[in-house]
Amino acid sequence: MSRGFRTLFYKEILRFQKVVLQTVVAPAITTLLYLLVFSHALEQHVTVFGDITYTAFLVPGLVMMTMIQNAFSNSSSSLIQSKITGNIVFVLLTPLSYVEFYLAFMLAAVARGLVVGLAVYLCAAPFVALPLHSAVTVIAFALAGSAVLGTLGVIAGIWAEKFDQLAGFQNFIILPLSFLSGVFYSIGSLPEFWQHISKLNPFFYMIDGFRYGFIGRSDIDPGVSLAVVTTTFLVLSSLTLMLLRRGYRLRN
Repeated sequence: MSRGFRTLFYKEILRFQKVVLQTVVAPAITTLLYLLVFSHALEQHVTVFGDITYTAFLVPGLVMMTMIQNAFSNSSSSLIQSKITGNIVFVLLTPLSYVEFYLAFMLAAVARGLVVGLAVYLCAAPFVALPLHSAVTVIAFALAGSAVLGTLGVIAGIWAEKFDQLAGFQNFIILPLSFLSGVFYSIGSLPEFWQHISKLNPFFYMIDGFRYGFIGRSDIDPGVSLAVVTTTFLVLSSLTLMLLRRGYRLRN
């Protein structure tokens, strides 16, 4: 990779490090509040996968949901801010290839997702006896899930021309898909019709596979989940590269 790629990636890392209270601490605290409220309210009333406590079931889902939401926020907010302030032109004038441009934004989004996810996990760990079934599975889904949402954030940042459009993308697509992905429940508890609907949501496979890495139980084969997440990433990254190659809403 060129020096330009490394510089743009470093700039994106510095961007979220400079506002760490907003980009890391705030989402970590919000997630811990979800954990406090839901585990207190449902621990004694909800049984999941037999011998798994509800809190141990909930924590991996919350960690993954936080990672993917922050990966999306990082790349999408950076691009829309650069477009609105006009400084995107200074990046486009450089000899960076569109592949390097994409990778710098996507990898920085993955980095932020992992940092926030690790912060949530470390804060929750003292209060929850959380098993670790497969560290490799946890890392694989953390990287793949963050990469998918980081890429989706690049697409949203390219498409949106004002903050209102980006907020609509986040509120009407990202939030519903992440909240209805089985973070707070097993889809096995749903009626059959809604189980089929849930399986159309790619976020479900990220949550379910990541959770399998901790508790060793899942609603669907983790190999299938990883295949779905990987395919989703390849489709979205191909679309992103096509948009960047054409300069869609960036060079006009």
